[in-house]
Amino acid sequence: MKHFAATAALSAGCLLLSLAPVQAQDMVRFETPLAYEDVIFGLENAITDRGLVVDHISHVGEMLERTRADVGSDVVLFQQADVYSFCSAKLSRQVMEANPMNITFCPYYIFVAQRPDDSKVIIGFRAFPEGEMQLIQELLTGIAQEAIEE
Repeated sequence: MKHFAATAALSAGCLLLSLAPVQAQDMVRFETPLAYEDVIFGLENAITDRGLVVDHISHVGEMLERTRADVGSDVVLFQQADVYSFCSAKLSRQVMEANPMNITFCPYYIFVAQRPDDSKVIIGFRAFPEGEMQLIQELLTGIAQEAIEE
């Protein structure tokens, strides 16, 4: 019975660890002195130049500002912040044929954000695990870098 209790406790602990959120250090990010609108323009072009289609743009900065008072906060998090969602049928198929559970990473997201009182714009995305998902990380790195080329 002691063995069963120890195994159950260990299993519960492992489950809790696997549900832990991704920490901020698990991202790839670039900073640029370019204007926010120029980075957005560059990002949209970098995505469409690869034959990809933007599925959705989440206006996270606007939402956070619009709801700031409603949730009892006086903190302005972003001057501007948007998240672009898109996918690559070819690369998605390739990584999911290697491991169908790579579906968890699809679609792909790139954020663009500017903090208050900061002239720099940040562009980035979640880091991907080693293995076949590095194909997607390379794609997103190329898109982000192209977006901020001067």
